Amino acid sequence: MICGQIKDEYEAWARRDLDGITLDYLFLDASFFRMHPGSPAEPVLAAWGITTGGKPAFTGLAPGSGESADAWGDFLTDLKDRGLPSPLLIISDGARGLISAIEQAFPKALRQRCLIHRARNVLAKVPAGMQAEIKDAYWAIFDTEDLKTQPGPKLVELAGHRITEMADRYAATYPAAMKCLLADREGLTAYLRFPAEHHRRIRHSNFIERTFGETRRRTKVIGRLPGETSCLSLVWAVLDRASRGWRGLTMTADGLRLLQDLRRSLLEPPRQLRPRTAAATRHDDRPGNVSATA
Repeated sequence: MICGQIKDEYEAWARRDLDGITLDYLFLDASFFRMHPGSPAEPVLAAWGITTGGKPAFTGLAPGSGESADAWGDFLTDLKDRGLPSPLLIISDGARGLISAIEQAFPKALRQRCLIHRARNVLAKVPAGMQAEIKDAYWAIFDTEDLKTQPGPKLVELAGHRITEMADRYAATYPAAMKCLLADREGLTAYLRFPAEHHRRIRHSNFIERTFGETRRRTKVIGRLPGETSCLSLVWAVLDRASRGWRGLTMTADGLRLLQDLRRSLLEPPRQLRPRTAAATRHDDRPGNVSATA
């Protein structure tokens, strides 16, 4: 009876309108669960965000047939079809299918590549004895608290120079690792355009990954879940309860102004006036013709 109630609650939640939610930040991630007999673990796709009021919002959960562009595309399209407007920044790992789906679904949003995932990618290409040094050098790139530069393009540029400097320093010894560091470098620094007080929360997607880890621990005792519906209902119930304790973000007056400026520049750019035709110009230039605005 309880399981049936959770299933009904999840299905109602998954169909709800999202047009009342306006997000500044949207986090996307997936985790794998065994939910079909005789099949390997399959992904469950999840989305959560931070609203313009700084509140956390558990936004979406659905099964995916792999982490392909089509699976993520269907997931994001469903969120849009239910009214979710474009966020300002989308934070995710570097899965190609996911990145492609983000760019198709929300082309105006900026995209932040999870710095923790990228660090793992880089360190995997470095010998164990040098990983501590490379790790320290990597995180020093993004240690911008000592800089007096305000968030924005200039701060992004400074971090970009640090990326180049690190790559130049280690390229001869660890070319594969530095090639990995330089890939999608714009995605590593997008968060630096946003309020400084948000930087440590919006530069990685590790938060929802940790919550997924708790979900996996709770389902491990079950082994394979009875089916897709049971799996989704249970995962949703755990995440929904956990989301009630998630911390939001502090919204300062300066931070709000910066976010409003970003929203105008990214999502609400001024419309260009249509160029006047030659015929209209000749008409306006006739002697005695007075424009309506004169």
